[in-house]
Amino acid sequence: MIGREEEIALLTRRWGQAKAGDGSVVLIVGEPGIGKSRIAQTLLEQLNNEPHTRLRFFCSPHHQHSALYPSITQLEQAAGFRREDTAETRLDKLVAVLALANKELNEAVPLLADLLSIPTGDRYPPLNLTPQKRKQKTLHVQVAQVEGLAARQPLLMLWEDIHWSDPTTLESLDLIIDRAATLRVLMILTFRPEFTPPWVGRPHVTLLSLNRLPARHRAEMLAHVTGGKTLPKKIADQIIDRTDGVPLFIEELTKSVVESGRMTDAGDHLAIPTTLQASLLARLDRLAPVREVAQIGAALGRQFSHELISAVSRMPLQELADALARLVRAELIFRRGTPPDAEYTFKHALVQDAAYSTLLRGRRQQLHASIVRVLEEQFPGTGETQPELLAHHCTRAGLIEKGIALSAPGRTSRDGALGHDRGRGPAGARSGTISRPARRRRA
Repeated sequence: MIGREEEIALLTRRWGQAKAGDGSVVLIVGEPGIGKSRIAQTLLEQLNNEPHTRLRFFCSPHHQHSALYPSITQLEQAAGFRREDTAETRLDKLVAVLALANKELNEAVPLLADLLSIPTGDRYPPLNLTPQKRKQKTLHVQVAQVEGLAARQPLLMLWEDIHWSDPTTLESLDLIIDRAATLRVLMILTFRPEFTPPWVGRPHVTLLSLNRLPARHRAEMLAHVTGGKTLPKKIADQIIDRTDGVPLFIEELTKSVVESGRMTDAGDHLAIPTTLQASLLARLDRLAPVREVAQIGAALGRQFSHELISAVSRMPLQELADALARLVRAELIFRRGTPPDAEYTFKHALVQDAAYSTLLRGRRQQLHASIVRVLEEQFPGTGETQPELLAHHCTRAGLIEKGIALSAPGRTSRDGALGHDRGRGPAGARSGTISRPARRRRA
């Protein structure tokens, strides 16, 4: 972590205040690649040996019309759902997670089980609520979860990329942020400059804008990425100049140069990439044997499961595992868990974009058509639980009519669970009846 000492110090102070009961909210804004997630991750690493609870939420560009998508995903991961779990097993796991923060579960379990499309059978009495009342109570249950967890031990909540959040999530954040001031909680929210947060100006909310790194910090970062090895001055100067202070660009361009073998040969004509996109493409070109796996992953999304990429790629298991391991070693993707239950995440949305851009149009359509087929055949119910995701792949596959049908009003979620989602989100977010976006499957 280079040149962000003041920002880390601020987060550390806010965490100390939160532990004492003065809850804080820190909004981190900056352009893509500027280091928003890296700063938050640095704080998480600092707290590894300190007793606390942490919750991480990720917003997705393909789920901006799925009510409470980040919360649903986080709850599924916290409960440890597996695709082969029965409905009874899922309910048991959900109850176990909710019991950590709630003593009274008769209302919380039915509401959140309904949100995750888990039948409760005879174990919990049905709640006869209007859609609007159900939505209101669901949001208040989420606040109660935060209160309960913060009462047990200090709570750190990280919300990433809220510029892609759905309107109902923004409503939920309104309630939680209002309540956070008197809880042992630190909330960190990251977003890009095009999003205008409505919470600025509240006493316990701090806005942290990340600027580009100055030249001396660029040089320091370059030295760290090379492991202390010295680059020819001409190359180092070009990297420092061309990266324009964007940390991700500095890191990727330096790695590109190191991998190309120019560490000791300055030469008179240097073919150094001039943009972050070009730098990422150069690195992918040098990983030609595994580039196809990166392309398939990019088509699947920023995050994807081992199970899904295996089904789409149809590669021999060991070959796929070796390719993914090589991408992990190159730090282009990160892995959580162990195959076949592993989950992968591209290092940055820009890395995913670069890998996707290397696909020819015809191959893109074929790949998205394969994804549609796999989701429908091996992940049944995706069209009902995640119609917007399936519609995205249909559109990219050229299956226009099918994509339109999935995107039609009333297909963004199931009727009746969350009532009216009045658009308060990013430009383009639809208003109207948005109800239960049934649980996100492991796909």
